Amino acid sequence: MKTQRQAKILELVRERTIETQEELAAALRAEGFEVTQATVSRDIKELSLIKIPGENNTSYYASPGEPMIRRGGEDRLRRLVRLSLSDINSSENLIIIKTPPGEAQGMASAIDHVHWPQIIGTVAGDDTILVIVKPKEATPEVVQRFLELARG
Repeated sequence: MKTQRQAKILELVRERTIETQEELAAALRAEGFEVTQATVSRDIKELSLIKIPGENNTSYYASPGEPMIRRGGEDRLRRLVRLSLSDINSSENLIIIKTPPGEAQGMASAIDHVHWPQIIGTVAGDDTILVIVKPKEATPEVVQRFLELARG
């Protein structure tokens, strides 16, 4: 049970922004694990989880082996999308993002670094990014995520 719980903890801190032990305990309970704050505290210590500074004077748990760029990358992508997304269209499993001239490659790099599981790759020119999504049914969800980032 401990091994399964700790594997779930690693999955949760990889996929979500977890700021407190209480938040982690609640997430574990929602996944069917019976835990106390003391158990979560021991697991955090055994897994050598670290706290990473986030936005607005917050911090969140991460695995020391996790690429730091993932979280910083999400913030970077949010800023780039907010400032540079001019237009977005999709067809089947392809998304086209338009940016001002010279900004597409930087945004494509940020998209690649957030490692969204539905995005299998990007190709960028000067002002256009091709985002390839798999499965194609996930395309509307990915477009919506970009639009949410653009809104802030």
